[in-house]
Amino acid sequence: MHHKLLAQVFCWAMLLSLSWGATASSTSVAGQFFVSPDGNDAWSGRRATKALWSQEGPFVSLSRALSAARETKAGNPEQPVTIFLRGGTYFLEKPLVLTPADSHIAFIAYNNESPVVSGGRRISGWKETRSGGRRLWVADLPEVRAGEWAFVELWTNGERAIRARQPNRGYLEVAGVPDSTANWTDGQYRFKFMKSDVPAAEFLAGVEAVVMSRWVESRLPLLSVDYEQALLNFAKRSVFQLGTGDLFYLEGAVEFVDVSGEWALDAAAGRIFYLPRPGERLASFEAIAPMLTQVLRLEGRPEQSRFVEDVRFQGLVFSHTEWYFPGGFHTAADKPEIWPAVNPEVGGFAQAAIGVPGGVWGRGVRGSSFEQCRFTQLGTYGLELSRGCSSNRIVNCEFSHLGGGGIKIGETVVRSKPSEQSRGNLVTDCRIMDGGKLFHSAIGIWIGQSPDNRITHNLIQDFYYTGISIGWTWGYGPALATNNLVANNIVRHIGRRSDGDGPILSDMGGIYTLSMQPGTRIVNNLWHDIAGFRYGGWGIYFDEGSSSILAESNLVYHTTHGGFHQHYGATNVVRNNIFALARDHQIQRSRPEFHRSFCFMTNIVYFNSGVLLGSSWADDKFQLCGNLYFDTRTAGSGKAIPFAAGTFDSWRTRGHDIGSKVGDPHFVDPVRRDFRLQPGSPALEMGFKPLDLSHVGPWSGFFSPSRGKAPIDQPPFVDVPQPW
Repeated sequence: MHHKLLAQVFCWAMLLSLSWGATASSTSVAGQFFVSPDGNDAWSGRRATKALWSQEGPFVSLSRALSAARETKAGNPEQPVTIFLRGGTYFLEKPLVLTPADSHIAFIAYNNESPVVSGGRRISGWKETRSGGRRLWVADLPEVRAGEWAFVELWTNGERAIRARQPNRGYLEVAGVPDSTANWTDGQYRFKFMKSDVPAAEFLAGVEAVVMSRWVESRLPLLSVDYEQALLNFAKRSVFQLGTGDLFYLEGAVEFVDVSGEWALDAAAGRIFYLPRPGERLASFEAIAPMLTQVLRLEGRPEQSRFVEDVRFQGLVFSHTEWYFPGGFHTAADKPEIWPAVNPEVGGFAQAAIGVPGGVWGRGVRGSSFEQCRFTQLGTYGLELSRGCSSNRIVNCEFSHLGGGGIKIGETVVRSKPSEQSRGNLVTDCRIMDGGKLFHSAIGIWIGQSPDNRITHNLIQDFYYTGISIGWTWGYGPALATNNLVANNIVRHIGRRSDGDGPILSDMGGIYTLSMQPGTRIVNNLWHDIAGFRYGGWGIYFDEGSSSILAESNLVYHTTHGGFHQHYGATNVVRNNIFALARDHQIQRSRPEFHRSFCFMTNIVYFNSGVLLGSSWADDKFQLCGNLYFDTRTAGSGKAIPFAAGTFDSWRTRGHDIGSKVGDPHFVDPVRRDFRLQPGSPALEMGFKPLDLSHVGPWSGFFSPSRGKAPIDQPPFVDVPQPW
C-alpha cells in the first residue's frame, strides 16, 4: 500500500510537471527572451523564471540574449525582438555592441525591476589594517600590481567614494608660475605652492594635481616636489597658462586617506586602501571599481548609410564606467579608436571635457529611444549620440553621480553629407544632476554641430561649468547647430553647486552658445544661481559668433556676472525676459563690431548690486528699446541709474531705450524669488507678457508617471541664499 501511494504521488508530479511545461510553452511569445543574474546561458531564455525539471528559464548574460535575438532575426531583419532584463547587476567583461543587423530590438526592465548594466568589478577580500594610527580596510589586487588594471574611481555601498585628497575640502591656490609667457594658451609643467599647503612627505606614487585655469581643469601627474623652491613638477603640462591664485588640489596618495569614505590605490603594491564610513561593516561591504569605458555601443555606419534603427531601452540602469588619459591611469582599452586624439603631454581638454566619451555611446543611430533609464555612478559622460544620430528620444531619464557630463549630441566636426549629420533628437523630462566630479568642465547637455534638436522640460543642476552648450564653431565660419529649441527647462546651481562647493572655473553660463544659429530658440526657461570664479557666471551667454538666436520669456536670477552677456555675434533677439539680482553686471556686451550685435527689447532688469551695463557700449551697433529697469538702491533716494557713461536722457539722445522706463516692476515677492507681476505693474502697460513658469522642469517624477504633469518647481522659487 505504501509503495502504491508513492507511485501515485510520482505520477501526479509528472503530470503536473508536463502540464506546467505545456503552459510555459504556450505562454512563451516568439521574439521574446529573458535574462536574469540567476539564469543560465544553457537554458532556453524563453521564461522569466526557471521551470521545474526542464531547461526552460532565463539566460544569465546579455550577450547570450543578444545572440538568441540575432538567431530569431536571421531570416527576417525587420522582425522585432524584446529582451526582458530581471533585476540585479550584470557585470560585463566587454561592452555590449549593437550593429545595424540588431535594429528593432528592445531591452526592457522586466516588471519594473531594476537591472543594472555595469562596467565594473566587485573588489573582495577586504581586511582591516592599521596605518599611521588610522583604521583602514585593505584589499589585494594582483591585476593592478601586474599593470593590467588601473582606476581613479570607486563606488562603495552604492556611493561614490572620495579619491583621497589634500585638502579634504576646499582648494589650495597657485602661488606663482615661473614659466609664464605672453601667450595664455601656453601651459606649464610646474608651478609654485605655499609650503604650508603641501606636506613634506614621500607621496609621489600615483599623486596628481588637479588645477583649474580659465574654463578647464588640468589633471597633472606629479613628477617631483622641490620643497626648497616650493615647486611642484609634473609629467604633463596644463591645458592653458596658469595664474597666481588659480585653484588646485592634490589627490591619490595613501597618506591622504584621513576622512571617512576616502580611498587610494597603491599601484606598485597592488593594494587598495579605504577608510570606512560610520556604520559600514566588512561582512556587508560592497566595493565596485570600473573596468570598462563603455557598457553599451551602438555601432552604425552612417558614411555607408547603414544605421542602427528602432532600438529601445526602457527602465535600465547603466553604471560603473570610466575613461582616463592614455599613458597614465587608464581602464581597459575597449575601442579607443573612437576617441579624439589626446595629446599625451597635456592634462586636459580645451573646453567641456570634450574628449571624454559617453558610457553609453552611439554612432549612426536613428529612431531609437532611452526611456525611464538611469545613467548613474559613471566616470564618463552618461550618453553620447555621435556622428549620424538622428530622430532619437531620451525621455524621463536620470543622469546623476557623473564623472563627466550628462548628454553629448553631435560632434565637433561639420559634416557635409546629410546621412552623417546628427539632428532632430529629443531630450525631455530628464533630470541631469551632480556632474563633473572627475572632469570638472563637463556639461549637462552638450550639442555640437547638430541642428533641429529639442531640449525641453529638463532639470539640470550641480555642475561646475555650464548647464547647456550649443555650437562648436568659434566665429562666423561654417556651422550646423541651427534650429535647436531649448524650452521649459530649469538650470540651476552651475559653477557653485547646491552644497556650496565652487565656483572653481570661469567663463560659463546657464546656457552657452557659439556660432551662427538661425532658428535656435531659448524660450520659457528658469536659470538661476550661476557663479563664475574669476569672471563669467552668466545666465544666457552668447559667445563667439553667436548669431540669429532668439532668447524669449526666460527668468534669470542670482548670477555673479550678469543675466545676459554677448561676447560677439549678430542679429540676436533678447525679448520679454526677466533678468534679476545679478552681482556685478546685469547686461554685458564685450566686443563692438561693424554690424548690430543684438536687439534687447521689452525686458525687465531688476537689481540691487553692480551696474546695469557692463563692458563695451561706446558704439551704437545694438538696439535697446521698451525695457523696464529698476535698481532697488535708488528707490526713494533721488539717485539715477547710470547708463553707460552718462544719464538716461543722454543715453536716449543716442537713440537707445526709446520707449524704456525706469521704475519698480512690482513683483509679488522678489525676496522669495516670486517674480510674478502684480496688477498695475508698469511692465504690463509697456507690453511685457507675463511669464508662465508653472510647467518648467520635468513633467513627471522619475519612474512615477502617476504624477502626470505636476511641475517640479513653481512660484515662489525659494532656494539657497544669494551666494555672494
